[in-house]
Amino acid sequence: MTAILKTVIELKSLDELSAVLGTYDENLTYLSRELDLLTYVEGLKIRLEGTEENVRVGEAVIKALCSSAGEQIDISRVAYCIELAKEGRAEELGSIESGTVAITARGKQIKCKTVGQKTYVDAIKKNTIVFGVGPAGTGKTYLAVCMAVSAFKSKQVEKIILTRPAVEAGEKLGFLPGDLQTKVDPYLRPLYDALQELLGLETYGKLMERNVIEVAPLAYMRGRTLSNAFIILDEAQNTTKEQMKMFLTRLGEGSKAVVTGDVTQIDLDGKSSGLVHATGILENIEGVGICRLTAKDVVRHPLVMRIIRAYERDAEKDAAKIEKKTPQNNGKNRVKNTEGE
Repeated sequence: MTAILKTVIELKSLDELSAVLGTYDENLTYLSRELDLLTYVEGLKIRLEGTEENVRVGEAVIKALCSSAGEQIDISRVAYCIELAKEGRAEELGSIESGTVAITARGKQIKCKTVGQKTYVDAIKKNTIVFGVGPAGTGKTYLAVCMAVSAFKSKQVEKIILTRPAVEAGEKLGFLPGDLQTKVDPYLRPLYDALQELLGLETYGKLMERNVIEVAPLAYMRGRTLSNAFIILDEAQNTTKEQMKMFLTRLGEGSKAVVTGDVTQIDLDGKSSGLVHATGILENIEGVGICRLTAKDVVRHPLVMRIIRAYERDAEKDAAKIEKKTPQNNGKNRVKNTEGE
């Protein structure tokens, strides 16, 4: 029979208690369900009951949430804190939001929400080229745009260039109506939305008109030298090795490049991904940073994290089946083959 452990965490104020509990106690309810705990609120105290391991994790989560005073605590934050606590790293939550990445046109501060995101942002500050590889919802593209806008506002660069390979899961660009810009725009919508939020519609429009913000398919980068610019290559998993080499060698004086992509969503019809190849051969090159974000860094709805994990488990099962079916030659066969030769 599993021993039941009880513990009590005392909070400092009603405001702190309210932040931890969430709207209609949704944070505490989520914590209880995820860790199979019984939870009670008694004044400024939260009592936990459950198995020793789950109570330990739950206590670490609540204390970590209390340490991030002044920050919004929602279910996504609780879910991430649970993941950290299971690894014994819950105390790292307090250090994540120590700095502001960018400020939107409406004055909202953009901060990192996970340890992986903070590592990614720090890498962009430190390196000339950074690869941000990870699943959907990890903020790799949005944070890259935030860093580009910050660099532009602080006059570190004179231009922002957004590009992506013209590869789609379905139709070809030529079959879509409109001119080239109209064809490419839908694929760069996430970048546009982020720029509009950070700069404001009016400023964004003026910068686009003056070509300070430039948008182009990756093929249009060939032959150019990109100087004093912040370049973002999005959806880089759909570049070929040749395209990636071409892009990385466009970098000129005073420029910085961020390459983002999700290697689980390659649409290259059997060709090798330039992103996979580049991150393999540039791992230890000075000035190049490679950040691999995971399902733990997903900052969308907690369900997105579960969906990504389900796909990861399915991929692992498929890999195990393939490995099991692959014939293995034992030592005896190798000897016979050698003798036969």
